Amino acid sequence: MKLIDVTNNHSDLVMEQLENTDANFVKVFSLGPTTIIYSGAATHKDVLLLNKNRNIKNAEISFVLESILEATLENVDILHAPHIVELSVPIED
Repeated sequence: MKLIDVTNNHSDLVMEQLENTDANFVKVFSLGPTTIIYSGAATHKDVLLLNKNRNIKNAEISFVLESILEATLENVDILHAPHIVELSVPIED
């Protein structure tokens, strides 16, 4: 699997997230047919995995945990929904 940074192609989404959330940064990646939105704030880091055609695979979740969040399942909140998975990691002081 390979992440491709496509943040420049989603400037409206990035600006909207920065203006309307507590995020300090927003990055958008492509993982094949799955879009990854990674945002970070002072208290947490969030990753949203989106795929319009199918549900998110466990392998994609594991890859994002290792590649982007550098976290393990023990300290990650995972929310599953059809075609969407949200991963949230609190930042400890």
